[in-house]
Amino acid sequence: MELSTYNKSSIEEIKQLFTKVFSDSEGPSEGSLIGNLAFDLIESTDSKDIYGFVASENDQIIGSIFFTRLIFENGVNAFILAPVAIHTNWQGRGIGQNLIKYGIDHLKKEGVTLMFTYGDPNYYSKVGFSQITEKVAKAPLKLSQPEGWLCQSLVDRDIEPIAGNSRCVEALNKAEYW
Repeated sequence: MELSTYNKSSIEEIKQLFTKVFSDSEGPSEGSLIGNLAFDLIESTDSKDIYGFVASENDQIIGSIFFTRLIFENGVNAFILAPVAIHTNWQGRGIGQNLIKYGIDHLKKEGVTLMFTYGDPNYYSKVGFSQITEKVAKAPLKLSQPEGWLCQSLVDRDIEPIAGNSRCVEALNKAEYW
């Protein structure tokens, strides 16, 4: 298996991966929603505000993740991990965790200090995320499941409360993702 930065020319393959994975687990409407999110992130996000990574086997993308800028009023260098997909046939082998660690290591080298995600605390705690409340850092939109708001410091410090609001990239700025 090879881990690497995504290539924009793989946009359709990445969209199909997200669509299939989320359709398999959550149903066709969720698959379409998240497949379109991945496509929109690649197409509409400024290159300075997005990092994407893929896991490949025999030149086929079997996993993909995206990190996009999360802007806080105080200027902290933060990104949010969303979405994540590992091909259904490849799940349960640690590929997702390896891909997330690979991406986080890359962002650390780029000077990112805080990493957020919104998902299953049991899964994301395996790669260093901890639950936080909006008293620590406000999410860009109303959270439908506040227990899924997670963060980790990439600079070996405790996570200090961040005053003010946050905003995400336009493709992620839709209530249905939150």
